[in-house]
Amino acid sequence: MTEEQKMICATIRRFVREEIVPLEETELDADAYELPEEHEERLRKIAQDTGIPGATGLDVKTRVFMAEEMAQHRAGLYHPCYGLFGGGGGEGGGGGGFIGLTEPTGGSDPARAVRTRAVRDGDDWVINGSKVFISGADTAEQGTLYVRTGDTDTRESLSAFRVRTNTPGFEVRRFIHTLRSHYATELSFTDMRVPHADMVGAEGEGFGVANARLTGNRITYAAGCIGVAVAAHRMAAEYSRHRVTFGETLSARQAIQWMLVDNEIDIRTSRWLCLAAAEKADNGQPFRFEAAMAKLIATEASGRVVDRSLQIHGGYGVTKDLPLERWYRELRIRRIGEGPSEIQRMIMGRDLSYGTTRAGQFELQL
Repeated sequence: MTEEQKMICATIRRFVREEIVPLEETELDADAYELPEEHEERLRKIAQDTGIPGATGLDVKTRVFMAEEMAQHRAGLYHPCYGLFGGGGGEGGGGGGFIGLTEPTGGSDPARAVRTRAVRDGDDWVINGSKVFISGADTAEQGTLYVRTGDTDTRESLSAFRVRTNTPGFEVRRFIHTLRSHYATELSFTDMRVPHADMVGAEGEGFGVANARLTGNRITYAAGCIGVAVAAHRMAAEYSRHRVTFGETLSARQAIQWMLVDNEIDIRTSRWLCLAAAEKADNGQPFRFEAAMAKLIATEASGRVVDRSLQIHGGYGVTKDLPLERWYRELRIRRIGEGPSEIQRMIMGRDLSYGTTRAGQFELQL
């Protein structure tokens, strides 16, 4: 880490531990996903006074470090620092709006699953269809909507539009409650007119827009999972040193020691993979393979870390007195969001099979 990166992370760490965690432990509901107004105003001023930048203009590696630190509190997986740093680590709060990609017909194969259609009418496009499992669409002012503009169910007929949520014909049809402590939405569009000028990229480039966004976000998405794993591991290690059973602390027992060792292995492996992907991204090299691997390993490994940490805490681990049960639920979703584990394996498998990445070479890369 550079000195600047260390300074940024130290500042975020103090803010999380001194401001957010005490508030969550004493005043907020265990499943809270936003701050009461009086606390938000106070903490926003403190966050602004730190001078920590948002995500814009930061290199990916710095955003990885930030995402890991920002996630280390109860609501940190999906609401890191409650957006007070503008989503600088790449998760939540950044004001970028919702992403309207997934439909009832599926989300992992947008090239063929998207059924929402847009038909050109002069300088406008008229959109009809629906989306599902969309986060933040009920509160966002705008978002990016992926629709079919051609006659074929291929990636070449997928286009992207910037859409304002107050546009006539835009409707939040219902809320969908999941394992998360928040909810997703189902959207419908009825003869919704969107100006051609609001198309993102050119017609037929929507798949590329979505793919670039998903690939880039997978790195910081993985880093947020690591942050939660770090916090859970720290709690488990500390608890094991003080909890006494049958005359010995838990930390003296081999079974617990090995669980902590496995936690450490999972965390370090995930972090190194994230940084390897970030390094390639920052150097302008292809990083799709590395981003897929980081997302796959970090989401699955972090789930294992929280599971072990919960087990070490015993009965307390499954109560809402501690954040472990919330992390346990929310981490399960991370193996699906931003492309499920199976899709990450497909991405890497194709790259290896067709020789588009050297990651499959067995010799050292000299």
